[in-house]
Amino acid sequence: MDSETVVRAYYDSIDAHDYETFAGLLAPDVVHDRPDRTIEGRDTLVSFMRDDRPNKETSHELSRIEENGTTAAAEGRLLDADGEGLFAFEDDFSIEGGRIARIRTRTR
Repeated sequence: MDSETVVRAYYDSIDAHDYETFAGLLAPDVVHDRPDRTIEGRDTLVSFMRDDRPNKETSHELSRIEENGTTAAAEGRLLDADGEGLFAFEDDFSIEGGRIARIRTRTR
């Protein structure tokens, strides 16, 4: 898969609560740098998304994805269950061997 396909599948799997697919997109030692915490390791990130996110009934509305080989950047809004915007985000991805190795999230 190219980087854009991996990134789209990342958001789609979170929104669909498809944590098996989500796990398959992540490198075993993935690191997710978020504004509120850093999450290290595939199992820890899957567990967080499945069990510990403050709001699990959300969806990602993407406005832009740019990819450049082993990196990709995405912008969009996180929407609640009613389609209301919660906040805008920018995610930078590093892709290694077709899997996400690092994510850096910024919100506004």
